[in-house]
Amino acid sequence: MSSQEVEVTVNGLTNGATNHDTPESTTQFDPSIFRSYLLALLPPVIGAEPDELESLFDDEFEEKVTRFATDNGGSIYIVKIREEVGDDALPIHTYELTPHLVYHPTHVTTLALIKRGPILDPLTPLPSQLHMLNLFGGEDTPYEGLHAVVSSGVKLWFDAFVGSRAGGRDGGDTRMGIPMTKKKFAELELALLHLQQNVEIPETHLVIHPVIQRAVEQAIAANTAPNISHIPGNLLNDSSFLNSLQAHVNQWIKAIQSVTKLTRDVVSGTASQEINFWLSLERALDGIETQLRSDEVNMVISCLRNAKRFRATVSFIADTGLKDATDQVHKYNQLMKDFPLNELLSATDLEKIQESLNLIFGHINRKLKLSPYPIRRALPFVEAISRDFNEQLLRILTSHRLAYTPYETFDRLLAQTMNNFRTWDDLIKEFTIIAREAIKRRGERFIPIKVNPAHGKLQERIRYLRDWRKQHEQLAVMTGPTKGLGGVGVDVGGMDMEEEVKEAYEVIKRIDVLDVTVEGTEIWVAAENAYNERVSRVENQIIARLRDRLGTARNANEMFRVFSKFNALFVRPKIRGAIQEYQTQLIDSVKEDIKHLHDKFKTQYRFSEAYHMSQMRDLPPIAGAIIWARQIERQLLTYMKRVEDVLGKGWELYAEGQKLQTESTAFRKKLDTRPVYEAWLHDINRRNMGVDGCLFEIVRLRGGGFQLAVNFDPQIITLFKEVRNLLWLNFQVPHATTNMAKDAKRVYPHAVSLMETVRTYGQTLDLVENNKGIEWLVAEYRNESQRMIAKGMNIRWDYFVNQYDTGRYVSSTDGRDNRHIQFVREFAGVVSVLQDKTNNVIDLYKDITRAVEELATCSYTTEAFSELLAKVQAAIDRLNLEGYANLEHWVAELDKKIEGILLQRLIQIIQVWCAEFDRMDDGDIRRDTLPLRDITNRRRGDKRLKDEKVCNFCMYLREYVLTITRVS
Repeated sequence: MSSQEVEVTVNGLTNGATNHDTPESTTQFDPSIFRSYLLALLPPVIGAEPDELESLFDDEFEEKVTRFATDNGGSIYIVKIREEVGDDALPIHTYELTPHLVYHPTHVTTLALIKRGPILDPLTPLPSQLHMLNLFGGEDTPYEGLHAVVSSGVKLWFDAFVGSRAGGRDGGDTRMGIPMTKKKFAELELALLHLQQNVEIPETHLVIHPVIQRAVEQAIAANTAPNISHIPGNLLNDSSFLNSLQAHVNQWIKAIQSVTKLTRDVVSGTASQEINFWLSLERALDGIETQLRSDEVNMVISCLRNAKRFRATVSFIADTGLKDATDQVHKYNQLMKDFPLNELLSATDLEKIQESLNLIFGHINRKLKLSPYPIRRALPFVEAISRDFNEQLLRILTSHRLAYTPYETFDRLLAQTMNNFRTWDDLIKEFTIIAREAIKRRGERFIPIKVNPAHGKLQERIRYLRDWRKQHEQLAVMTGPTKGLGGVGVDVGGMDMEEEVKEAYEVIKRIDVLDVTVEGTEIWVAAENAYNERVSRVENQIIARLRDRLGTARNANEMFRVFSKFNALFVRPKIRGAIQEYQTQLIDSVKEDIKHLHDKFKTQYRFSEAYHMSQMRDLPPIAGAIIWARQIERQLLTYMKRVEDVLGKGWELYAEGQKLQTESTAFRKKLDTRPVYEAWLHDINRRNMGVDGCLFEIVRLRGGGFQLAVNFDPQIITLFKEVRNLLWLNFQVPHATTNMAKDAKRVYPHAVSLMETVRTYGQTLDLVENNKGIEWLVAEYRNESQRMIAKGMNIRWDYFVNQYDTGRYVSSTDGRDNRHIQFVREFAGVVSVLQDKTNNVIDLYKDITRAVEELATCSYTTEAFSELLAKVQAAIDRLNLEGYANLEHWVAELDKKIEGILLQRLIQIIQVWCAEFDRMDDGDIRRDTLPLRDITNRRRGDKRLKDEKVCNFCMYLREYVLTITRVS
């Protein structure tokens, strides 16, 4: 070897190239560089001897290397091949460079060299341009090696890269498809593991006699059905030929029995091995059946029958046990087919594990009712699933490094894990019931249905670890810089409590907290003892500070605040024992508060202030009483929480706590609202509170007479309010009562509207009755209201209940579907108009009456009479404009009244006028002649005045009537 070659060989692993200064070397790859690289690489990597590598560098070496270096992408493989030699001879290996990968049992090792770029650059060291992957061979299957490459190499490298990216954890990872890629890696790892764990079912190949084989081939070539006629006749009776066929049949029986009698111990191995065993066995048996139905086998059996050798043919199928085995495997595989175990084994988080458990046990419980898979095998099969469940939990939890995670993440993970354990327990209970039913149904011998979960120890460790971390976190918070003791504990007694707690926790970080083996448990106990030793010094400082605060508290409320603040630490025995002396007085305070609650309850709801407040809030009586009782119960629970603040968790185990617990339980029984609800429900069921009957009813009054009323029980309104509130209070109201309340709620708006309308109608009639003079004016509106009432007499509540829902979706212009609801609105509108018109006309009538009355007392001036008559005229004009009925008749009556007043005034003024003219100096003559003149003048004057008065008044009336006619 030349010095240049030695230099290249030595530098092969460092740079893999020599110095090439010519321009051609930059464009064409020199195969000698690759040769030197291989000579340096292969001896340490695949254990190759230098003299054995000569077989690698054949005549096609340079062509293969050049094509590999210049083609885009691709890879090349160095295969180490074992030569066949004697048993005692040393193994001989040859090496082959090939661009195509082929698997063969003689291939000991295959080294894959994969380019990182499209082509190889001769100026760049080869180690930086090539990936190297060692694919071990020589085993029966390569599954174990591939599983190691994926699980311990590619997958971990990918996880490490993703974990190092700080900014792409949440939405970025999801958008880039990283979770899906992780799942695919897990599925690939799982698939390789399954292939590795499969129990190999021996392949059965039935040996066929060459004569039979040729006969079948000739028949097929002649396109005829194979039969014994295709066999030479002399052979059909040849005993050696027949003995050979019979020997083949016996070999078939043994080969088939080796498959049909194959079984496995379900206790050992994994659940996937059990599933794959039965599925593979079914495929093997189906393959055997296919071979037995072949023409060759049929011809062999026919030959033996023809030779009267029935012993070999009659019991052939029975001796193999193929039929029974096939039937059994088919039935078992009702359970094994589509078994969702992969969902558990490929789960990437705790939520997926819980979903997979539901799928697995749903499949098992459903299929066990159909498949005769033995319960004796099902129990260890479920235990194998428990082992897989345990391994998946450990894999996921270990990847999170629980001791280093923040408490929120830690608690969330362990809460999800405990939720998975609870899910398992619930599903096992259901599985146990199904298994017992299956044993009874099949008539199998009874066996105890008990599953020993493999995750039991892990479950106990998780539960203990969660409580332990919670106590540690509470201690860390109380000794933190901003919470709890908040800096007061720092340097108290020459010790930094916060730092001491952190140092104590560092001991736990150094161990595997999920290792539940014997060694792991011993390590955990030792670490926990070291932790407790350091924490006890911190507890002493906390006790001193806590006693100081309780000693300076001025009243019980301040003590309660202190106890509530440090309540989380009372689970520690040392701290709980140090503050015991302060607990008695606080417990007495709680007892006094509970006594006040007793007194409040004794006053009863109806006599309490809450009852009157409920009336203001429109709360019905029963719901109000229940709410009141629950308020007292909440206050009682608050006082019990104070007891817990004082005594800590498990307070009911103490002597004082037991007594308070007994009193509290007795009081809460009194506060039970169930009897109140049931009594109300019994009363509702006893009474007929349906929404039915006519819309209106006529009620006889006590003092005589009748009154219009709405036929609607007000208790029905209370019913639907009760039901609404009771449903809000989470009571289960019977369906019939709920429907009754729904019916009442549907008609409630209309019933309230009708009751208000009828009340308004009655009040309006009372107003008309008290103002007799306006009856004619509002008679038309009153008649319209009475027509609506007559119309409503034929309507029943049933129409509203049955048509309300359809009325919500149909336009209000459709009178056919909405006529009953429309009636309520029209009736309310008609009565509203009657009320408005009545109120308006009463005001005008009062103005007119006042003006008319003033005509009898006003001064005798034209302006006074004109002003009053103008007021009357204006009021009448308003009545005319607003369209009141019977106005002309009413005005005529008003005219007569005004005429009477004016006539009276006229008579009075004429008498005064005559008295003034009759006054004379001679009183006697005047007195003698006065009666005669008076009588004469009265007769004449009365006639003239009356004619004049009547004439003048008729003129005024005609003018007034013309004014009304003109306006109208």
